[in-house]
Amino acid sequence: MVEKEQARIVVRVQPNASQNGLLGFKDGVLHVRIAAPPIKGKANQELIKFLSDVLGVGKSNLTIKKGMTDKRKVIGISGLTQDQVLRQLKRLDMQNEFLSDKHSRSPGYDTIC
Repeated sequence: MVEKEQARIVVRVQPNASQNGLLGFKDGVLHVRIAAPPIKGKANQELIKFLSDVLGVGKSNLTIKKGMTDKRKVIGISGLTQDQVLRQLKRLDMQNEFLSDKHSRSPGYDTIC
C-alpha cells in the first residue's frame, strides 16, 4: 500500500504555558504555546489535540514525525495539502482565533504565512 503524501510543518513547543496558543512563524518554524507539562507525553498529546482543532482535522490525521522528546518537532498532516495547512493558519491569524495576544509576541515573529 502506498502511503499518501503528508503536509509537514516544523513546530517549536513551549510547554507549561498558561493557555494553548499560536505565536506565529519565526525562521519557518511555527511557535506554539501548550498548557500541558512535558511529562509522560502530555504536552505531545495536547499539541496534537490543539493542532487538530486549529486545522480542522482529526487527531488521527496528525503525527509527530521527529522530535518526540524535543521542543522542536516535525508534524505530519494527512488529509490536507501543504498549501491548505498554510492557508488555514493564515486565516486564523487574520481572524485572531486561537492566537495569543499579538501585543505580547516577542519581536521577530512573523505574521503566520
